[in-house]
Amino acid sequence: MTPIHWKLVIDAADPHAQASFWAAALGYTDEDHSAHITRLLALGVVTPEMTLSVSGRLAWRDLAAVRHPDDPYDEQSGAGLGRRLLFQRVPEKKTVKNRLHMDLHPGPDARDAEVDRLAAQGASVLRRVSEQGGTWVVMADPEGNEFCVQ
Repeated sequence: MTPIHWKLVIDAADPHAQASFWAAALGYTDEDHSAHITRLLALGVVTPEMTLSVSGRLAWRDLAAVRHPDDPYDEQSGAGLGRRLLFQRVPEKKTVKNRLHMDLHPGPDARDAEVDRLAAQGASVLRRVSEQGGTWVVMADPEGNEFCVQ
């Protein structure tokens, strides 16, 4: 079987702010879809109301994505073809604990510094866990999505 390409899609109130946070948190690259959007606008396939300007470039109003900087991407669309997070705008707020979350692994010697760095970017510490299986810090991103730093 050929491996299946995938991306993790995360609901968000502000997809661009979430993409910016996670790009900085993971060292990922913000995807630039501006050339693709410009082509679709010229063809009349999308309307200007479906777009906005982010960091001086045309972007989707309700979608933003980040990708691993070493992974391939489609040059025409700007979409990543490897490790990728896509944030989509949804109207409802997060109300319950995540059923899925990311674990970041900077290593035990770097964990405290990484927690401090992420908190400075808008994340919050929810709790510190120390169990027989290990220690980690449970954090929440700026929209309240839980993740762990191990």
